[in-house]
Amino acid sequence: MKTFLKSVALAGLVSGAAAADKIAITGGTAFTMNGDERIENATILVDGGKIEAVRSGGSVPAGYRVIDASGKWVTPGLMASGTQLGLVEVSLSGGIVDASATAKAKDPVTIDVTWAINPDSTLIPITRIEGITRAATGMQSTGDVWLGQGAVIHLGDGYDLTVRDRAFIGLNMTGSSADANGGSRAVIWRDVITALEKAEPQPAMADDDKDEKAKEKKPDPVKDTLARLFSGEATLVVAAHRAADIRNVIKLKSRFDINIALMGGAEAWREAAALAGAGIPVILNALDNLPGSFETLGATQANAARLHAAGVTIALVGRGTHNARLMPQYAGNAVANGLPWSAAMAAMTTGPAEIFGIADSYGTLAEGMDADIVVWSGDPIELDTAAEHVMIVGEEIDLVSRQTKLRDRYKELSRSPAFR
Repeated sequence: MKTFLKSVALAGLVSGAAAADKIAITGGTAFTMNGDERIENATILVDGGKIEAVRSGGSVPAGYRVIDASGKWVTPGLMASGTQLGLVEVSLSGGIVDASATAKAKDPVTIDVTWAINPDSTLIPITRIEGITRAATGMQSTGDVWLGQGAVIHLGDGYDLTVRDRAFIGLNMTGSSADANGGSRAVIWRDVITALEKAEPQPAMADDDKDEKAKEKKPDPVKDTLARLFSGEATLVVAAHRAADIRNVIKLKSRFDINIALMGGAEAWREAAALAGAGIPVILNALDNLPGSFETLGATQANAARLHAAGVTIALVGRGTHNARLMPQYAGNAVANGLPWSAAMAAMTTGPAEIFGIADSYGTLAEGMDADIVVWSGDPIELDTAAEHVMIVGEEIDLVSRQTKLRDRYKELSRSPAFR
């Protein structure tokens, strides 16, 4: 199964790359996301879906289509974390909403969202024309604390968008989850720890014991899925907000040698030093401010800045999947509340790339990286800035969505003489 999904994903990426032009982006100011590197009058060469070169000036080889970015800003494509892109269209639809499973779903931790992703979702063009070229997508609810296995997708064209299947396992440890799954945090933490203990690698056995154990072994999909955490193949993404729950997430990291990321973390700033020490990144909404519940009493827009100052890797989200496109604006609010500009950009590029295991191919403008590139009219986190060219795996996409079509259809209406 794993081999099949990877081959399908590779086929989708290769088919897109094969159709891509040789493109040269010239004259802009490139923010490569390699530290604070900034290249004036940049020339970026793209071929076969990959970045061939990033340099200042220089001539463009024959055969390249040139995009003149003079006076523009050029960055890697942005990545949205914590979405249900491809899994939801109309949340309150009377039909199937693939981001939600019922309580009858068997072994919810084994759910693999790649089987439900719809590349024709209208939310994908709406999101990508704002400069967002990748997303982590996963289940919103399953009727259980376990939210199944999410994927990293690109937002380009093609029948398959998967970049990394089963990249993370979702776990909801918020108060609402406790209320729905036993009525107490004591119950859900006990069940989660028990499940992880069963999946934890055991000490090596003697050959005779191995043979006997093999005879007794029965298929255990839950154990096999959670074992991917211990092998480093997947990251455990834990949703939690209040400081007490976050301390439990840190204890979980100490107890089990697995990669963990915190999702939400409205009060994460209160445990910033401990999160940094444990190497736990935080995926957060930079606009969380007023307390919406008893577990977000300490919410503040200074959250991102305080976490960054403590050395925590952060990634940003918009407010829900339908507004994932607003992530750059949220980043601007984080900067207004103390987060350095470069850190805000990293929280939309290199930060999520590291968290979700794709930093070897995405997140920076560098030779050999996937050509996810955006040419902006100005500073990406300013409200009056627009993405003027968006390239995903080497293909420039049309800046068209259902919303732009509706805008163009109705922006000029002829009026009856009686209403003139």
